[in-house]
Amino acid sequence: MNLGNLESLPFFCPELILVGAILLVVISDITLKGLRNIANPLLTMTALVMALYYTIQTEHGSAGQLFEGMLALDTFGQYFKIFLLISSLLIILVSLHSSELSSIHQGEFFALLLAVTLGMVLMANSINLVMLYLSLELVSLTSYVMVGYLRNDRLSNEASMKYILFGAVSTGSMLYGFSLLYGITGSLNLFEIREALIIQGDLGINQLTLLLIVVLSIAGFGFKTAAVPFHFWCPDVYTGAPTPVTAFLSVAPKAAGFAILVRFFFGGLSQMTQAEGGLLTGVDWALVLVIISVITMSWGNIAALTQNNLKRMLAYSSIAHAGYILMGCVVLTETGLKAILVYLFVYLFMNLGAFLVVTIVFNSERTFQVQDYNGMFRRSPFLAIAMSIFMLSLIGIPPFSGFLGKLYIFGAVIDQGLFWFAVIGALNAAVAAFYYMRVMKHMILENDDGEKSPLQMSYLNQALIVLLLIPNVFLIVYWSHIDRWATSSIKLFNGL
Repeated sequence: MNLGNLESLPFFCPELILVGAILLVVISDITLKGLRNIANPLLTMTALVMALYYTIQTEHGSAGQLFEGMLALDTFGQYFKIFLLISSLLIILVSLHSSELSSIHQGEFFALLLAVTLGMVLMANSINLVMLYLSLELVSLTSYVMVGYLRNDRLSNEASMKYILFGAVSTGSMLYGFSLLYGITGSLNLFEIREALIIQGDLGINQLTLLLIVVLSIAGFGFKTAAVPFHFWCPDVYTGAPTPVTAFLSVAPKAAGFAILVRFFFGGLSQMTQAEGGLLTGVDWALVLVIISVITMSWGNIAALTQNNLKRMLAYSSIAHAGYILMGCVVLTETGLKAILVYLFVYLFMNLGAFLVVTIVFNSERTFQVQDYNGMFRRSPFLAIAMSIFMLSLIGIPPFSGFLGKLYIFGAVIDQGLFWFAVIGALNAAVAAFYYMRVMKHMILENDDGEKSPLQMSYLNQALIVLLLIPNVFLIVYWSHIDRWATSSIKLFNGL
């Protein structure tokens, strides 16, 4: 089902709502100077809720294409729309009581967040190489500004500059790879590219050119997912950016990056069936991703062991989790796709929860150092217990939801006989336990100087902590619902 421009509009309502909201927030910020601090976040949250409502209400009778093959219309894309809109909603709530953002004018922040959300939604549904590149650039350009939002902070400015430089190199490399792919196939649509590769497969294709295309394309996807060796920006950017922005970058753009990575390799460079798939060419891109996955999870976990700055530690942790998610990307089966969706869903709540605690502590103590978390259990038992649950969930210890994510990922690779791959993942999870439990040790076992007052937090932040704790603690009890949602989300994946 390939819909034209006018026929596509009813399915494009969430994106249109985001576009309208961006304009309204900008106008509100200029005209309602006395009320803009209330109107801007209210308009932003209303738009995200409305877009989420229309996304959930959209029914998919069959997979299709919108705007003459520019965007996919399928349940896989619907899953990521819901995921990304929820992520942006949570970040808005986290940012409302962040001391880093409260000291400066926030009007542009909400417009930028809506713009980057729009870009991510388009990116996750792109099946045309030009659309993919444009949406990725929309995400990147707005992210650069958000990272450097603290204009008077040297670290924030430095982080933004590094982010721009690494982004320019990686996306430029990806664009060159796309140009080569267009040159050998004569098409920009992923499915037409797949058909062209099938036809040319019997005639023989230059394997060196295809390998170069794969490597250059992975540069762009690796930049968004913070996979090694495209991760160098990540620690410095996460450290210098405002903490709510760091939390956002660690979850939402990463998820959108994995969505388009799956669409590109599964939809364009693989011959998929309802159960499993195979490579179209002699270039084993899955093996390339296996190597990147192993190096990414190992590098992230080992580097995190020596970090004393909690934001920097969570940055390396985010790199390691990208390696785990890549394990599902190399398995050309429905099980692998489902594992990616389940892992991203549980990662959203455990990682945002950890960053929310970091934000709350910084509001009170103005520090990100692990040593300054000494005695937190005495000063704020609720916060210390919440952070411990988020840490245990990130490790993957049952009964917390992080265990569910790792179970699906490891199970997917074991089903394909890649036992050694699962063993490496399990060993990395054991290494990760050291630096996560180190934070718990400082909070619970170490004593502070005894002069610090109890940590203060707003009622909104308390409610958010509880909201993020619920899925971490109880999701594993209702795992069948998540399993069914993930299964239904790949049934109409526009690549099978």
